[in-house]
Amino acid sequence: MKIVPVILSGGSGTRLWPLSRTGRPKQLLALTHADTMLQLTARRTPQDARFGAPIVVANAAHADVIAEQLAVAGVEGALLILEPMARNTAPAIALAAVAAAPDAVLLVMPSDHVIADPDAFRAAIDRALPLVSDGAMATFGIEPDAPDTGYGYIQAGGALADGVHAVARFVEKPDRATAQGYLDAGGHYWNGGIFLFRADTYMAALDKYAPAMADAARRAVAGAAREGDRLFPDPVAFAASPSDSVDYAVMEKADRVVVVPVAMGWSDVGSWDAIHQLADRDIAGNAQHGDVVAIDTQRCLIRTDGPLVAMVGVSDLIVVATGDAILIMPRGESQEVKRAIAVLKERGHITLDRPFGG
Repeated sequence: MKIVPVILSGGSGTRLWPLSRTGRPKQLLALTHADTMLQLTARRTPQDARFGAPIVVANAAHADVIAEQLAVAGVEGALLILEPMARNTAPAIALAAVAAAPDAVLLVMPSDHVIADPDAFRAAIDRALPLVSDGAMATFGIEPDAPDTGYGYIQAGGALADGVHAVARFVEKPDRATAQGYLDAGGHYWNGGIFLFRADTYMAALDKYAPAMADAARRAVAGAAREGDRLFPDPVAFAASPSDSVDYAVMEKADRVVVVPVAMGWSDVGSWDAIHQLADRDIAGNAQHGDVVAIDTQRCLIRTDGPLVAMVGVSDLIVVATGDAILIMPRGESQEVKRAIAVLKERGHITLDRPFGG
């Protein structure tokens, strides 16, 4: 049986404001390539002898844009499961698991990550598949290259097969000293939120550890409306689901959980600093996009989808301009965009919700 890619596309992506908005979150934007993040994710598992048509679990408000982008990417036969409200990753995956064949192998992927080496990713999938077919649940551990405190970690236990280990434990986001200790010790990997398991294995784990969530997903799909390639889960049934991540609801509790370490050029593209790191840069270290003039300027990210941006004699800045908003902040502190978002929410500012440039 073919592997069914399950693409999670429900995020709002406010960490990349002002370009990413609730009306058009980052997975629907072209940030690192000509393709959007969603298109890159879909093309990572081409429909062939190994992978079937994907299931995309998404916000109903984005359905038309998602369908259009998948068509441009050459993806055929995708099922769009359109959530009536957000309930985090565990219920979203449950909708896909119920909609799929019980013995289908599901490859769960966020829609807004970069994987520079998809061949390495597919090789890791192949290593995990025999154990997954036998009832294990697999997660992919990203080889860390820095003591990053922004990710959870997975500690690998004993080897179960070539390149596959039992999970010794999941670790919450650590402080810097602890993260450095993980790197020094080895055997610790970033939790990238990518999973491989059978649909029936996942639902059995959900029945055991989060039965209300499993029940809500089954009832929501049973009462769903279908319009062509779009499935609209019953809103009342789905609203009854608890909200929880797949890590907390299932993976940290289940018995047969394995980790496949993989170095594949992964990034969750979670900040403007990450965009600067991923982008092509000129000899002065500047990453430029749009109508930009940079004079005596070094190591800046300068992106405009609106007005001309001219910078003279500055360094280490992030400048992002759209038709209706401009963000300026020091490089290295791009996570602090959350402070601007908090103020905009307090003011009920329209730029959080309308498509950029609107």
